[in-house]
Amino acid sequence: MYDFLTGPMLYLSLAIFIGGCIWRVVWYIRGLDQKLDRVAYKAHLEHGLKHAARSVIAFIIPFGSHTWRAKPAMTIATFFFHFAIVGIPLFAPAHTTLMDQWLWIAPLSLPQSVVDFLILMFFISAAFLILRRVALPEVRILTNWQDVMVLAITIAPFITGVLASTHTGDYQFWLNMHIFCGEVMLIAIPFTKLSHFVLFFMSRGQLGMDFGIKRGGLKGTKFAW
Repeated sequence: MYDFLTGPMLYLSLAIFIGGCIWRVVWYIRGLDQKLDRVAYKAHLEHGLKHAARSVIAFIIPFGSHTWRAKPAMTIATFFFHFAIVGIPLFAPAHTTLMDQWLWIAPLSLPQSVVDFLILMFFISAAFLILRRVALPEVRILTNWQDVMVLAITIAPFITGVLASTHTGDYQFWLNMHIFCGEVMLIAIPFTKLSHFVLFFMSRGQLGMDFGIKRGGLKGTKFAW
């Protein structure tokens, strides 16, 4: 099982993840309206890209936007949750060793103490986000079974990873489950709400272009909108 998960299944899940993300980006761009979006973006591309970059940067920096500053607890939980999801798979010492072995890529490793801190903050943040969905009526009414599944898919690699790394019970079983859950998450990203992994950048970029071009950004110029 281990050889299958670290061989054909690993390469298949990576291919689906990369190909699926490219497909989501292409489909997003193809979905732009010719009259409302493409004409303005094409005519003022350089100006629009500048505002798109500004919009994305404001939202990937903690408290970098009014939205983040309005809800500090939510902001802290969200950023720790996402830092852990991106940082640990790529920079945990155990993962970088295996990436060098399986994918011939050797990124820098985070100190194990930093990884342990991020894992702890991930579980605290996950508990906060789950309780928020349960406790707040305005969030609970928007939560469906797909949201629950996405949370389960996201948290499962961390639970199985901790069980494997602490040698709780059958080490080989939890190691296989950890790899399997990680590959399930990779495959799920393009086809579920986890697709915001790439669509966040597309939607934030488009909003930045909209405000930079059509919603006041070119006020005082000869822009026809």
